[in-house]
Amino acid sequence: MLDGLAHDRLRVRFAGPGADLRAAQRLRFRAFRAQGSAEAEGIDGDEFDARALHVLVEEVAGGRLLSCFRLLHFAQGREVAGSYSAQFYDLAGLARLAVPMIEMGRFCVAEGVRDPDVLRLAWAALAHRVAASGAAMLFGCSSFRGTDAAPYADAFALLGAQHVAPRRWRPRVKAPGVLRLAPRPRRGQPDRRAALRAMPPLLRSYLAMGARVSDHAVVDRDLDTLHVFTGLEIRKLPGDRARRLGPGIPAAPA
Repeated sequence: MLDGLAHDRLRVRFAGPGADLRAAQRLRFRAFRAQGSAEAEGIDGDEFDARALHVLVEEVAGGRLLSCFRLLHFAQGREVAGSYSAQFYDLAGLARLAVPMIEMGRFCVAEGVRDPDVLRLAWAALAHRVAASGAAMLFGCSSFRGTDAAPYADAFALLGAQHVAPRRWRPRVKAPGVLRLAPRPRRGQPDRRAALRAMPPLLRSYLAMGARVSDHAVVDRDLDTLHVFTGLEIRKLPGDRARRLGPGIPAAPA
């Protein structure tokens, strides 16, 4: 249960099978597949859905689904070969970590929704699961819309210069189509403001807590996105960042 993660306008809960899951899959279709598609409605589903815990953020009045994401739990690193991310990245480094992990995926928000409380409640639900499971690593793929890298030159340069993961668990190249994250755009230093504007809000939140990324982006033509692997070492979070993620999250020793 996600007791207490609600207020007068919004609530967050785990999805049940059947109608709840289909509602999430329809929202995912609109977010990830409807762009450029002749179909306005459809289902975005895959083999990982049956193993995942699905989280819904809804309006209290009327129950409209505003956001959803899914969580896959792994008891230790050697199990991450069964993750969604492992289709695109060589996770041998992550597999050597003998700690519990959670993969967050398919995060999306309904079109036109700009309420910051939606993201706040999503993070609260995520923190709840991290604390309950004792997960030491949170990871997933952060998606940039489209497969043209030009609009994201500053964003990718900033990620490459300041946020690349340590070698001990940094993902290696596996996908056939990748773009290296250059340390700076060709014209000079990355424009930080432009870089942050171009990033998905979820990735900005990850980075604010100290997340690290792969040194390359994957060209995902199935979802028409560019994505970068994103990992957050929970047990290395300093106190202020651990509190930002949520109550019950252990902080690194001072």
